[in-house]
Parts: sequence; structure tokens; C-alpha cells
Amino acid sequence: MRSIMMSLPVRNLKVSAAFFAELGFTFSPELSGPGTVCLRIDQNISVLLMAAERYRDRVNGDADCTGSSGEALLCLSAVSEREVDEIVMKAVIAGGRPWPLADERPVYSGSFLDPDGHLWQVTCPREQARQEPAVTAATAWQ
Repeated sequence: MRSIMMSLPVRNLKVSAAFFAELGFTFSPELSGPGTVCLRIDQNISVLLMAAERYRDRVNGDADCTGSSGEALLCLSAVSEREVDEIVMKAVIAGGRPWPLADERPVYSGSFLDPDGHLWQVTCPREQARQEPAVTAATAWQ
């Protein structure tokens, strides 16, 4: 089975790790190291949060480590519309910012910027969503 590990530059490793811990994610100490923290998304999916200096060393060049919201769209799946809303609310409460994306009819989605400006979208296919009452994420940032 294949796995994927993405690397993201972050300005403050402790702030970023605390943010994702608030969202309920766990970390892999065995895959973390100096200037890095390995965030576990799923069994075979990880995000290596890297201090900006470490990231620049790794890519061997002048990499943009400012967290431009257009650099990439990182998508997470959810099992229900309620879970989408809960993850986005947790992100905003933990210090992220809500971010509107274009309406995608086949999926229910929400999105946010993490503390470093990386854009995350949480989606749930409308036809596969468990029928749970939705929690309004709007109250988290009003």
C-alpha cells in the first residue's frame, strides 16, 4: 500500500503543532526530528510540519515559506456534514481563519486557513453523507 507525506513550511512549529492538536490530530514522534513535527492524518497519510529554515534546506533553494493561501488546496474528507462543520469550527477557535471557496455542488464543504496561511478544505460527498443535523460553523467567527 502506498503512503503520502507532504511537507509544509511553518513560521512557528509549536504554534502549528498546537493548532492541529486542537483539531484532534495526532503526531508521530518517530517521524519527527529537529525542526519538524509529523502530523498524522490517517494510517498512510502524514504532513510534515517544518520550520521554514528546515524547509528551505530540504528543498535546496529559495522556497517561499510565507504560507500563501494559493500555493495549494489541502483537502480532508469527512463522514458527515456535521463533521465538516465541527472541524472548521475547531480550526477557527484554535486560531485559523475561515475561507470561502467556490460552491462545489456534489460535496458539502468548509474551508479555513491554518496559522501559517495554508488553505484547507474539508469535504463530504452529499450523497454519501450520514444524515446528522448540521452544526453551523458561522457562529465560530461572528
